[in-house]
Amino acid sequence: MSSHAHGHPGATHRWRLRTAFVLVAGFFVVELVTGLVSGSLALLSDAGHMAADVVALGAALVATRIAARPDSSGRRTFGSYRAEVFASGLAVLLMLGVAGYIVVEALGRIGDSPDVATGAMLVVGAIGLVVNVACLSLLRGGAAESLNVKGAYLEVVADTLGSVGVIVAGALVAATGSAWWDTAIALAIAAFVAVRAVQLGREVLGVLGQHAPAGMEAETVARALAGVDGVIDVHDLHLWTLTSGMNVATAHLVTSESADAHGVLDRAMQVMRSQFGVEHATLQVEPDTHTGCKEVTW
Repeated sequence: MSSHAHGHPGATHRWRLRTAFVLVAGFFVVELVTGLVSGSLALLSDAGHMAADVVALGAALVATRIAARPDSSGRRTFGSYRAEVFASGLAVLLMLGVAGYIVVEALGRIGDSPDVATGAMLVVGAIGLVVNVACLSLLRGGAAESLNVKGAYLEVVADTLGSVGVIVAGALVAATGSAWWDTAIALAIAAFVAVRAVQLGREVLGVLGQHAPAGMEAETVARALAGVDGVIDVHDLHLWTLTSGMNVATAHLVTSESADAHGVLDRAMQVMRSQFGVEHATLQVEPDTHTGCKEVTW
């Protein structure tokens, strides 16, 4: 199990996640304090978004660390890879909470004319843009190899858009003298965060619900396995995702009497790896005279 854990692609790029985490966490503190002092709702909304990203990056770091540890209890036969999924669920709740808070604050400002320190908005927005671009450069190198790192990369892409929104809000407020622009852009950021939270939440529920991986249809996999030389039937097929980038499958392959069981197994495993990217497939080869599966009730 330990060798498999160390082969997890996210662990290879842990240093990228760690550096991005330090940069984002440091800027989050600066943006939150400045948002509270300046009265900018756009800054506060983007700070809330950054908070969710701090949690996401931290969860990715913790998950890669836990994944690299061998199980000493003997109870976690699949390891602790799903720590990442549970942490992502926490990030979803945090993101929805932030979006809700910003909407409530924005509605409360209707009819008011709060003073907004546009200079602070522009300076902090520009610093945030620099920090996010640096993080994008860091994470881009691992995004193609690890879905975990790719998720963090996409989070930073959204942060970059948020920083641009803060700069635009500051410029519009300074040019027009109307704080309405700050509120409007804050609502836009909140809506964007909420939409992403719902999308991420669907992915989390899909993993926890043991749905078939996205883009992988059970019928397609069954047909591919049935096409293996020597296989006459496929049943008890299950496909699910253990964590980001780690798909798992089990299946029973019924073979003819003359089929070579070892050859069937090797060819079927190759199909799972080459056609569907599933390296961890547990395939049971059964002769057509085997009747044990008929006794299974679920």
